[in-house]
Amino acid sequence: MGLLEGKKAFIFGVANDKSIAWAIAQAFHREGAKLAFSYAGDSVAKRVIPLAESLGAELVVPCDVRNDEEIARAFLSVNEKWGGLDILVHSVAFAPKDELKGSFLDTTREGFISALEISAYSLIALSRAAAPLMSGRNGSIITLTYYGGQKVFPNYNVMGVAKAALEMSVRYLAEAVGPDGIRVNAISAGPIKTLAAAGVGGFNQIAGHVAEKAPLRRNINQDEVAGAALYLASPLSRGVTGEVHFVDSGYNVIGM
Repeated sequence: MGLLEGKKAFIFGVANDKSIAWAIAQAFHREGAKLAFSYAGDSVAKRVIPLAESLGAELVVPCDVRNDEEIARAFLSVNEKWGGLDILVHSVAFAPKDELKGSFLDTTREGFISALEISAYSLIALSRAAAPLMSGRNGSIITLTYYGGQKVFPNYNVMGVAKAALEMSVRYLAEAVGPDGIRVNAISAGPIKTLAAAGVGGFNQIAGHVAEKAPLRRNINQDEVAGAALYLASPLSRGVTGEVHFVDSGYNVIGM
């Protein structure tokens, strides 16, 4: 039996086969989990649906995380299909591309609101919808963050503020849903070449610096993040909640 045999997991944030969320989905599938996926918009659906089908996904539903009605419909579909939920993966982040270059002083009101709503508030909205389905099932909610939410990185700008809000939301959510046996944790992944990372100005320079300075002297890959997610989703981490778990070759421990 696999670590997640019989568990039901709802995955948000697969954009293509390079997505961290996709690597997580593959790892969950290998360990016996049943999968559901969401997608936002027809252009993403064209990529997500074939990927989901390749893992035998039992449900693939549209869901714009900015829309509470769509969130409600998505989780209603999950409840009708499975009668409950064990794992929620939130790998959702966005900021307008112009906000991810230049000076943080130039952050626009619209860009700030958009980044915080999609990248941070969406975790609260999805968790609120998931919690009734997870109560009493030792559920696990996992989100993806980045060290730019704790320290300043060039051009990360408003996304760093959004990740800081996301990480604090993890702690408050952990306390809110803990009495129902639900755990909430974040994985802080090092720089990985994904569709989202491509929007950050100077990403290659950041990745090069991390590879040079991190204790392991290399960057990480999607599968290494997926391994951490598997641990946080499984009974192996049943006493762990409210944490930010780093998977970054140890870069976060370096001062100078």
